[in-house]
Amino acid sequence: MPMQVFGPSETWPSQDLIAFSDEFDLRMTLAAYCSGAFPMPLHEASFEARMGWWSPMRRGVLELDDLRITRSLIKSARRYTTTIDAAFDEVLARCADPARPYGWIDDDIRRVFTEGHREGAVHSVETWDASGQLVGGLYGVSLWGLFAGESMFHDPVRGRDASKVALARLVGELRDRPDGTALLDVQWLTGHLARLGGSEISRVDYLGRLDVALRAPQTAWSGRRLPGDWRMERTA
Repeated sequence: MPMQVFGPSETWPSQDLIAFSDEFDLRMTLAAYCSGAFPMPLHEASFEARMGWWSPMRRGVLELDDLRITRSLIKSARRYTTTIDAAFDEVLARCADPARPYGWIDDDIRRVFTEGHREGAVHSVETWDASGQLVGGLYGVSLWGLFAGESMFHDPVRGRDASKVALARLVGELRDRPDGTALLDVQWLTGHLARLGGSEISRVDYLGRLDVALRAPQTAWSGRRLPGDWRMERTA
């Protein structure tokens, strides 16, 4: 069953924010993911604590077979190649760009997730254009059968659909797991993620799915550079 770093889930408040703390390090963060929660800073809140711990009542997930691949996305993807863990620091920096609206990735998040990457628990997916420029990507936490997506970006000038291509590479890697237990957590379902095929499940259902995912083998990440349209199948 999921860990209980914040106590039994039955005792959590009926709201997305379940706890807050001044403590924030990699050990606590990974334990939180194994409990069904994730960190997000309380920059705009009146709480004195610096970190909020969240477990949405309606959890965003992307079922691997539901990723929406259009003809136009396949066409865009042919311009790119993708890699895994080839440029983690740059992906994180681009996701943390303070010029982006609703930015939440602060120095604490960068420090802990960079350490997580060094320890093999946090991974990035990169999208590159034909000239070798990084034009999109994403990063997230990988624990056994769970991948918890944290943030994604694309270059608005050079990287049309580049974040979607990175997401398609991620889904392809998770589909290659032999046990079929991968859980792709996207935290909250935004309109953008819904258009890509994301959906919502209840907190209770998510914790049940998490239990199964945490009993599965670790995902074996491929270091190959692959065409952007690798394993893409048109579904819309």
